[in-house]
Amino acid sequence: MSRSAHPAGPRHADVLPEGGPAAAPADLNRLDGRVWPGGAARDPDTGALTFAGIDVRELAREFGTPAYLIDEDDWRRRARAWVEAFGADADVFYAGKSFLSVAIAKWAAEEGLHLDVCSGGELAVALRAGFPAARLGFHGNNKSVAELERAVAAGVGRVIVDSHDEIERLAALAAEHGVRQRVMVRVTAGVEAHTHEFIATAHEDQKFGFSLAGGAAAEAVSRILKHGEHLELIGLHSHIGSQIFDTAGFEVAAHRLTEALAAIKRDHGVELPELDLGGGLGIAYTEADDPAPVVETARRLKEIVARECDAAGLAHPRLSVEPGRAIAGPPGITLYEVGTVKPLPGLRTYVSVDGGMSDNIRTALYDAEYTVRLVNRESTDEPMLSRVVGKHCESGDIVVRDAWLPADTAPGDLLAVAATGAYCRSMASNYNHVLKPPVIAVRAGEARVIVRRETEDDLLGLDLG
Repeated sequence: MSRSAHPAGPRHADVLPEGGPAAAPADLNRLDGRVWPGGAARDPDTGALTFAGIDVRELAREFGTPAYLIDEDDWRRRARAWVEAFGADADVFYAGKSFLSVAIAKWAAEEGLHLDVCSGGELAVALRAGFPAARLGFHGNNKSVAELERAVAAGVGRVIVDSHDEIERLAALAAEHGVRQRVMVRVTAGVEAHTHEFIATAHEDQKFGFSLAGGAAAEAVSRILKHGEHLELIGLHSHIGSQIFDTAGFEVAAHRLTEALAAIKRDHGVELPELDLGGGLGIAYTEADDPAPVVETARRLKEIVARECDAAGLAHPRLSVEPGRAIAGPPGITLYEVGTVKPLPGLRTYVSVDGGMSDNIRTALYDAEYTVRLVNRESTDEPMLSRVVGKHCESGDIVVRDAWLPADTAPGDLLAVAATGAYCRSMASNYNHVLKPPVIAVRAGEARVIVRRETEDDLLGLDLG
C-alpha cells in the first residue's frame, strides 16, 4: 500500500472535545479478545492483521475495499455455545435480521440453531438455503397477506402474531390451506431495557406487540383460541430491547409474562407450553463493554423462568431465546482503505475511508461506538485523536466518532472496524449510489465470497430511464 506524508494531527496531550475519549489506549496495536474475532491476530514479523489465517493486505488486494469479513469458525463457535448453554429443553433462534444470507442460514442449520425471519425476503433466503421450515419463526408487525400465505404454505414452525388484523388474516389463510398454524402472541411487557431509546422495544408507546397492561394481549389470546381449528396458540413472546448487559429487565418481563400465562390458564383452562424471551443480549464494541458469558446468561434466564413459574403454579414452559448480534457481531469486521487525512489543529484529525454510512449506518442512527485499528502494519507513533468518516455527501457520515489512531496514519493505509458482523450489511444502502461491499467468509486460511460486491450494472439494471 502506498503511503504519503501529511502534517501530524492533534496528539494525546491536546485538550479533548467534550464527549471524547478520556485518554488514548496504552497500545494502539493491541487487539482485545472481547472485541475482535477469535481468528484476528497481529503477524509477529509484519505487524499486519491476519484474519482467520490470511493477511488482510492479501484480502484487500483480492477482494477490494471496503469489505465485510466474517471469521466463519468464530461464528460457528458462538452459535454452538448458545445451543449448548441452553440445552435440549430450550430453542435458540438466530435473529436473521442481524445478518442473513444463504450461507449464514446454512451455518445456522448445521450448528443446530432455529431461525427468525421478519420479512418475505428473509423467508425467501431461508427457504433458498434449505433451512428446515419447522425451525423457522416469522416476526413482523405488518406481515402482508402474501408473506403470511408463503409462510403457511412452507410450513413455518411458528408465526409471532403482532396485531388483531394479522390474527384474522392468518386464520383465514390456514383454513384455505387446511392446516393448523402454530402461533405465539408478541406482548409488550412494559419493560424498557437500558439501551438507546430508538432500539428499546418493550415500552408501551411503540409499534410492536400487544399490551399486557392495556388488555390487548388478553384479547389477542381470546381471538386466537376462538380460531382453534386453524390456529394453535403455543405461547407468549416478548422482546425488551437491544445491547443489554444484564438480566434484570428479563426478570421483570418474565414475571409479567408468567402472570399472563397464569391468567390464560385461569380464564381459558389452557396452559401454554412455550415462552420466548426474545433477544437483545449485548456484545463488546469497545473495551468498555463487558457482556456476560453465554453460559452465565443461560443459567440466569432459565432460573428466572423456573422461579417465576413455580411461584405462579405453572409447569415450566419450553424456553426460546433469539440471539442475533451476540452470534453474528463479534466474528465480523469491516476493512477500509484510507483515502484522505485532514488535521484540524486543536480539535482532531478526520480520516476518510472508502465506505461510510452506506455500509454502517449505526453510528449515525444510534450514535454507536466502535473500535478501529490500523491493520496493514503496526505503528509506534504517538496517538492522535481522530474521527473516521466516510465518503458520502453528509456531515453525519461517521464510522467511528472518537478514535485514537497512530499519528502517521496516511492515505493507502488499511483500517479495520471491529464487531460489524451484525446490522451493518443488513442495514446497508446505496446512498449516493455507492456500491454495497462484498461479504467474505474466511476459515482456516481460505476465503470465499458469500455475498458478492455490487456493481454499477446492478444499480443501472434497476433504472428504466
